[in-house]
Amino acid sequence: MNHKARLLEAIAGKNRGLLTTDIDRVRVLSALEQLEDHNPYPKPLETQKLIDGNWRLLYTTSKGILGLDRFPGLQLGQIYQYIRLSESKLYNIAEVVGVPFLEGLVSVVARFEAVSEKRINVKFERYIIGLQKLLGYQSPHKFIQEIETGKKFFPFDFSIESRQQQGWLEITYLDDDLRVGRGNEGNVFVLSKEKSI
Repeated sequence: MNHKARLLEAIAGKNRGLLTTDIDRVRVLSALEQLEDHNPYPKPLETQKLIDGNWRLLYTTSKGILGLDRFPGLQLGQIYQYIRLSESKLYNIAEVVGVPFLEGLVSVVARFEAVSEKRINVKFERYIIGLQKLLGYQSPHKFIQEIETGKKFFPFDFSIESRQQQGWLEITYLDDDLRVGRGNEGNVFVLSKEKSI
């Protein structure tokens, strides 16, 4: 079994990290480290065609993301990250599901700056939260198009000014359909590229 298959097997059935035990986390991190040692693109920020696009989160250790699942009656749905390298922008979109017609959405817009061949500094600029129906949400791609036109969303759409809303992300593995990253808070992220958006 190759290193990529070993990582995908380790995260299978873990619901993006929500269902991991301590032993699972050790297994995942071990598989992840072995995969990182075989990164086919050691300078990932020079491969715009591979990085640009819509990515779906497969696994993370981020308590901030996984914490969205802790609200009574709600469950964390799909989580996407859309990257536009030429514009130095990224969009995080988390779908929240639960009671019919009360599906929610949490989205963060950020700018980033490359500081090495594989690390970016990220500054969060905008936060959008609300019911999918009220936001007119249909898909990540259409939602991002609306954000880029300057549209404001009801009920919560505000700018983030705080210096504390900054961080960094290092891309430690990249191929045609898988991206692994490590963040400044020690979190890991495993994402798969969406073929159609």
